Amino acid sequence: MLERLEVEVFLALAEELHFGRTAERLHLTTGRVSQVVKKLERRIGGPLFERTSRSVRLTAVGGQLADDLVPVVEAMAAALRRAEDASRGVTGELRVAFLGEWTAPVLLKAVALFGERHPDCRVDVREVQLSNSRASLVDGSVDVLIASYPFDGMANGPVLLTEQRVLAVAVGHPLAAERSVSIEVLADHPVVQYPAVTSAAFKRDRTPDHTPSGRPVTRGPSGGTFSEMLSLVAMGRGVLPVGEHSRRYYPRPDVAYVPIHDAPPIERGPIWREGNSTARVLAFVRAAADAAGVRAVGAAPSCVVAAG
Repeated sequence: MLERLEVEVFLALAEELHFGRTAERLHLTTGRVSQVVKKLERRIGGPLFERTSRSVRLTAVGGQLADDLVPVVEAMAAALRRAEDASRGVTGELRVAFLGEWTAPVLLKAVALFGERHPDCRVDVREVQLSNSRASLVDGSVDVLIASYPFDGMANGPVLLTEQRVLAVAVGHPLAAERSVSIEVLADHPVVQYPAVTSAAFKRDRTPDHTPSGRPVTRGPSGGTFSEMLSLVAMGRGVLPVGEHSRRYYPRPDVAYVPIHDAPPIERGPIWREGNSTARVLAFVRAAADAAGVRAVGAAPSCVVAAG
């Protein structure tokens, strides 16, 4: 029988094809990864990877072993999850929400997969607004929210969605005709603001006080909802950095979306209150990760608490 570490190292290296990244992913040294692989190759009786100074590739034998092991490992993980869920009792009701139309499809995929895995747990789906997204998590009316990172003082799971940042401007604005702009243009125009109750870390990320070079950004008026903020843009009251999905979900004849070529992507995923990390919540986060095809670790995706 293969040892657990041998399987983990082999499959991670088969995916990463890089000893350093594999070591980092498994919290091992590169020397330990190399040692485990060599031991496994001695047991198999031949090389599993072709190594050069520039690349690592699976051999035919290595590729076959990976193909054979992956479904076995997945089946074992699924069996373990079912046993864990049975002991923890993933039943009752789970309240999930989305913020922004573009997050609804990934949420509904997660709900469908969660429902297949946990038919005894009822899922209630709702939409929240900028004004009540945090309050809904704090007061417990929502257990898990699919929204943008960062989100102050909350646990968050894996990134499910990424998108380029674009700048929303009025169609008659001088920037509307540009093919792309720099994030530095925020210093040249008032920037429409999110509601005061919005996460402080989120506002620093989307509507910063200064550009990356340190130039001050003028604050424009605030909107109570995203649609109100776009209306302020259309009125020429300011510009607004948003995600590129706004083109599809909020198309307006009076607003143009111009790519921002030097800004990091926007990331979205599950958010929940750390004190509400119940079996139901963690099982849903895992289902969301699986539905989106992103990596989950252990019983649930790696969780961090973002503090503003």
